[in-house]
Amino acid sequence: MNKRTLVINPGSSTTKFAVYEGTGTLFSRSIEHTAEELAPFEAITDQFEFRTNLILSVLREEGIDPAGFDAVIGRGGLLKPICGGVWAVNELMLQDLRIGVSGQHACNLGGIMAFEMAKKSKAPAFIADPVVVDEMCDEARISGHPELPRRSIFHALNQKATARRAAGEMGKKYEECRLIVAHIGGGISVGSHVEGRVIDVNNALNGEGPFSTERSGGLPVGQLVDLCFSGTKTKQEIQKMIKGGGGFQAYLGTSNGKEVANRAAAGDAKADLLFRTLAYQVAKEIGAHATVLEGRIDGIVLTGGLANDKWLMEILHKRISFLGRIFIYPGEDELEALRDAGLRALTGESEVQQYQ
Repeated sequence: MNKRTLVINPGSSTTKFAVYEGTGTLFSRSIEHTAEELAPFEAITDQFEFRTNLILSVLREEGIDPAGFDAVIGRGGLLKPICGGVWAVNELMLQDLRIGVSGQHACNLGGIMAFEMAKKSKAPAFIADPVVVDEMCDEARISGHPELPRRSIFHALNQKATARRAAGEMGKKYEECRLIVAHIGGGISVGSHVEGRVIDVNNALNGEGPFSTERSGGLPVGQLVDLCFSGTKTKQEIQKMIKGGGGFQAYLGTSNGKEVANRAAAGDAKADLLFRTLAYQVAKEIGAHATVLEGRIDGIVLTGGLANDKWLMEILHKRISFLGRIFIYPGEDELEALRDAGLRALTGESEVQQYQ
């Protein structure tokens, strides 16, 4: 299938995009944005025209006709909770992305930019598997107090893409499998995938699950409440502890996982302990999800940036190999995951859903 697609993945300080002919890459580009370049824009969505024009400029340089795409697909943003899969970008979605109905983040630009670029080709604009994918079962939503329900915010795009990849290796469809997927990176999310739905997953953004390179993960609740009312820290400082200033960053002064591993290998006892503890907490979370799947597990997928570290993978393998077959897919190929979602939509393999 030689459908030509444009894939757009806006990040906080980068705009990544690629043009594909079928599954073949015509070109891929990542543009870095300095703080000075982004400073004039009051809101994240105000960056829309600036970033779109950069893409158009590169397309001209590469000799790519912006009117020649069969589909344009962007990274999904912070929308209302929706199920996984491919979604058409419609007016209501554009409105919710612009106002930040569930928060402001650069990924909100993905659907907006895709819609604008698709108009030039009179092609469909899609998003797929945004971080707000919510397919949790009823039991998973209950936290212990009705005022604090558990929420599904996780690395849905990469989790579902790697789950499909593992299913393919087993000669099955994703919708036929029971998998545990652990995305291990700047944030860590572990999900139970049952027949195409993620029925339980930790909130990787706001303080659940294992700690990571820069996030605290779950903290002792009583002690956290005491700290919040101690008068020693502001609300913003507490939030920074949970996201951005937790994990390795808090204990070791760095969020670079490779640096921590090197320090541990060089004899730094504290770095060694923290590295092994991260693996310990991930393994414990995976073990908990084994009970969600009632022990019937087709495979365990380890992915994300830290899956590149062989030592971490060895530690995890030792702790979890008794649970089932392990698949290791380092990194997070978000552009390719979006490309594949777009192709599934164009072929009819995936239903294109309407946001409402």
